[in-house]
Amino acid sequence: MLTQEGRASLSEISDWNRLKIELNQMPAVDVGDFIVDLPPERRAIAFRLLKKDQATDVFEYLPPDVREELIGSLHDAHISHIVEAMRPDDRAELFDELPAGVVRRLIQDLSPAERQATATILGYAEGTTGRLMTTEYVRLRQGLTVAEALSKIRLNDQDKETVYYAYVTDNNRKLVQVVSLRQLLFSLPDALIGDIASDRVIKVYTETPQEEAAQLMKRYDLLALPVVDREERLVGIITIDDMVDVLEEEATEDIQKMAGVTNGDESSLSHPLQKIRNRLPWLVGIMALYIGASSAIAPFQNTIAMVPVLAVIMPLFSNTGGTVGIQALTVTVRSLGVGEVSPQDTFKILAKELLAGLGIALALGLTMVILALIWTKPEERWVAVVAGLVMATNSLVAVTLGALLPMAMKRLKLDPALVSGPLVTTALDTIGFILFLSLITLSLNILKLPVS
Repeated sequence: MLTQEGRASLSEISDWNRLKIELNQMPAVDVGDFIVDLPPERRAIAFRLLKKDQATDVFEYLPPDVREELIGSLHDAHISHIVEAMRPDDRAELFDELPAGVVRRLIQDLSPAERQATATILGYAEGTTGRLMTTEYVRLRQGLTVAEALSKIRLNDQDKETVYYAYVTDNNRKLVQVVSLRQLLFSLPDALIGDIASDRVIKVYTETPQEEAAQLMKRYDLLALPVVDREERLVGIITIDDMVDVLEEEATEDIQKMAGVTNGDESSLSHPLQKIRNRLPWLVGIMALYIGASSAIAPFQNTIAMVPVLAVIMPLFSNTGGTVGIQALTVTVRSLGVGEVSPQDTFKILAKELLAGLGIALALGLTMVILALIWTKPEERWVAVVAGLVMATNSLVAVTLGALLPMAMKRLKLDPALVSGPLVTTALDTIGFILFLSLITLSLNILKLPVS
C-alpha cells in the first residue's frame, strides 16, 4: 500500500521519464490514489504517462468525479481505448456515473460486441445481479474431454475475468453443471467433462437482488456465481471482487441511514455542500420530532417547578434509553443484513432481547435509584424510586422497539436500516418523559403535595 509519504515523494519527481517508470511498476490501486491526490491540472498529465493496460486498470479504481474530469481532459481516442478495454460490468458501472451525453458518445466508439455486452448489462434494473454481472466467463460443452477443455481455455479464454470455474452448458446454453479449475488440472486428460463436473450448481437469476447473491457467495465460499435468465440460460457471472464492493456499499448505506444520513454516498472527504444536503433533511426532521417530545413535557411544567431535581434526572432517560434502543436496533439490522435471521424469527429474537433487556433494566434502574438518592433532598427520596422504575421500564421498551421495528420494516419489504437511531431515540425520549412526569405528578397527588 502506498503511504502518504510515498505519494509525496512521487509528487516531487520532476523527471517525467522516471515518474513514468515508477507509475507503471506500481499496483493500479496505488496509482489511482496517487492521481486522486494530485492537483486537478496535473491529473491528466500523470494519467497520460501510463501504459495502455495500466491506464485501463487504474481508471477502474478512480472515483466518479475524477473519471469524468479525465474524460473531459483527454483525447477521445485515448478514452475510447480505455473504455473499450474495460470489463463489461465495470464499463456499465462507469456509464451509470457519467452524464447521458458523454455516455452516448462513448457507446458510439465501442466495437459492436462490446456495445452489445454493455447494453445487455445496462438493460437490467439497478440492485439486481444482472446489473452487476460480467459477460466474460469460461463456458464448456458436456461432450468435451478434460484435455480439450484445457486447450480451449488456454487458446480462447485468456482474457476472461476469472477461470477458477468453468460452466457447462447444453446446446441451448442452459446451465447444467460446473467444474473447477482444480478438478480439470487433477483429472485424466481423456475424462469427459460431463463425468467430472458437479450437477449441484449454485446460481442466481438476473433479477435476483445483489444482497441475496452476496449471502449465497458467503455461505458457500464461492469465488464466482453464475447468473441465468428465466429460461435457465447462462448469461454471466458475478465475481468475488464485485461482491465485496456490494457488501461495502450496503454496509455503508445501512450505517449512514441508521445515523440519519439520507444518501449512502458520503465519505469523510466529501464536499461540505454534499454533507449539508445529506444530513440537513434528517436533522430538520428530528427537530420536528423533538417538538413532539418537548410538547409532552410542556403540560408538566408545574410538576418540574415543584420538584426541580427532575431537570437533573430527565437527561439520563434521554441518553440511556436511546443508547439501549440503538444497541438492540443495530444488532437486529445487522442480523437481517447478513441473513442470520428473517421476519419469521421475530418472536425468538424478541424473547432473547427481552431476557437481556430484563437484566439491563434491573441494573440501570438500580443505578438510577442510587444517583437519584444522591441528588434528591431527604423529603424527595420517593422520586428515586419512581426514577428507577421508569428507567427499567424505558429500557424494556427500548429493546422491544429495537428488535421489532427492523423486523416490521423487513416484513413490509422495506430497508430495516430506515429505522434510524435518531428516530428510535426521539420516540424513547417521548415515552420516558411522559411516563416519568405522569408518575411524579400522580405521586404528588397521592402524597397530597399541591401541584400549582
